[in-house]
Amino acid sequence: MPAEHSSAPPARDPAGFAAFYEQQFDTVLGFVTRRVDSPHLAADLTADIFVAALENAHTYDARRGTPVAWLYGIARNVLSAHFRGSTREQRAVARIGGRRLLDDEDISAIEGRIDAARAARHMAAAHASLSEPLRELLDLVVLDGLTVREAARALGISSATARVRLHRARKALRATAQHHPEHPEHPDRRDSVLEAAQ
Repeated sequence: MPAEHSSAPPARDPAGFAAFYEQQFDTVLGFVTRRVDSPHLAADLTADIFVAALENAHTYDARRGTPVAWLYGIARNVLSAHFRGSTREQRAVARIGGRRLLDDEDISAIEGRIDAARAARHMAAAHASLSEPLRELLDLVVLDGLTVREAARALGISSATARVRLHRARKALRATAQHHPEHPEHPDRRDSVLEAAQ
């Protein structure tokens, strides 16, 4: 689901940050569940992202982008560090807190999000031949609903560079889809890839 583009800026104090957390929780959880398969891992990473956001709330600058673009930048860094395996020791309180809040209904809800995101991950597999910078930009715009300007802010690049990368990514994705048709048992996958390439 596209991110909510208008939101209050993050506040450093816990009380003020709570409103930001409530407003952006679904956005961040959606970002995470599009990239992981485990409900517990999704909860842990979402908690870590908000802990990092609280700790870095003082770095938010409205002149450089919207709160959601700033938050996506933090989310991307947390997930990248996790998948590289070079992240700092996971914050025990955040991890335990994330697990303690999960009951069977929570797990079912997160599993539902993960299942709904499988088509997006199939599309990611179809464009695996793209370079990492092109994939990152395409994912932020197509999967996460950021504008090109917001995606540029999250990646720390100029809007012009982002537009060029998006054009190259879509061109390569269309070429990949045309040269590698999907298997008949997954007729919807080719359509998803082509739709994202438009």
